[in-house]
Amino acid sequence: MRTEISFTLPVGYVDDHGETHREGVMRLATARDEIEPLRDPSVRANGAHLSVLLLARTVLRIGSVTDITPGLVEGLFAADFDHLQRIYERVNSDGDAVGIVSCPHCAQRFEIDLTEIEDERLGE
Repeated sequence: MRTEISFTLPVGYVDDHGETHREGVMRLATARDEIEPLRDPSVRANGAHLSVLLLARTVLRIGSVTDITPGLVEGLFAADFDHLQRIYERVNSDGDAVGIVSCPHCAQRFEIDLTEIEDERLGE
């Protein structure tokens, strides 16, 4: 079972030195990851902040940056934030992350396990 998922941000996080970081790793969430942020006053005041805290807890690195804070997540470009949210939702769903695809040659449809995909487009 894979517990870490590689990703590529569509735009990239730009650090204080102007360096852009696009490649990263997210881990699967634990029950604690989903429960603890609910106690945070910022989530009580604004439920949308929950996504920021969940990503800050589960994104292990973006490029060479390993200190993923809520402030860093809030500073991501909207496209990158959305991309990470979709990945989080897919890999942490309570059901199987299954997609139906069609063969480009014969048009036969079949299911694939989306958690096994290491493509930078996961979440699109």
